[in-house]
Amino acid sequence: MQIGIDLGGTKIEGIALDDAGTTLARQRVATPRDYAGTIAAIVSLVTGLETATGRRGTIGIGIPGAVVPDTGLVKNANSVWLIGQPLGADLAAQLRREVRLDNDANCFALSEASDGAAAGAEVVFGVIMGTGVGGGLIVRGRALGGRNLIAGEWGHNPLPWPRPDELPGPLCYCGKHGCIESWISGPAVAADHLRVTGQSLATPDIIAAAEAGHMAAQATRVRLIDRAARSLATVINLLDPDVVVLGGGLSNIPGIADDITAQLPAWVFSNDVRTPIVRHRHGDSSGVRGAAWLWPAS
Repeated sequence: MQIGIDLGGTKIEGIALDDAGTTLARQRVATPRDYAGTIAAIVSLVTGLETATGRRGTIGIGIPGAVVPDTGLVKNANSVWLIGQPLGADLAAQLRREVRLDNDANCFALSEASDGAAAGAEVVFGVIMGTGVGGGLIVRGRALGGRNLIAGEWGHNPLPWPRPDELPGPLCYCGKHGCIESWISGPAVAADHLRVTGQSLATPDIIAAAEAGHMAAQATRVRLIDRAARSLATVINLLDPDVVVLGGGLSNIPGIADDITAQLPAWVFSNDVRTPIVRHRHGDSSGVRGAAWLWPAS
């Protein structure tokens, strides 16, 4: 049995899967805002899942950040109480077994590569387009972290082939202007609509207005698709993955995968673009399922 834990900013979710990927049990709790409370909550979830199934499982955890191999300490976590903490070692001591940790975007990509929308593909790029823009790279069933633990962080490259009115670009929280994340994340779409139209609308409302035929909202959607296609074209030019899987809130926009696919030939360095852009299969469950798959089925 594989147990996956998705350590989010507002909730911690746990799932128990059998070797075929069938859900045996599932539980969630609110995320404590301190380190000791987070440890206790994860231990409680694992105990609850094992009690519910009557089985002992392997444990994989998706975290908002990365673990530095040399030290075992967490870095780059937006749940700031995790930063600098030996999360894996502390959980292993509490749970009395090895615990595997990885970035939550990697877990999303691993889930979709294992038994999701990209099952069977050798090289999979999993895209997160939500509050932020991130991604994970899976090669032959394994997530690549990279030398600096930032593989897949395509959101902090500059928007490719910028037009004059896109320069220098919005200020990103990382301190640079024009990052992809500052153009095609959920908040970025709302900011773009406000800049162009003067209307302050939440992104779901903009998309709903576009679906209803409102021209200004449709124009915002067109700009989003164009920028997403340019951005993903650079990923395809560099990695040439077998499949690109879209996740995050913006992946639920009707037709977004097909619309991005239609724009790729203008930007990809190939006269025959075969890369499928697909939506996730497991939705909000992908992260926690991918955490479970950090341990292969026996």
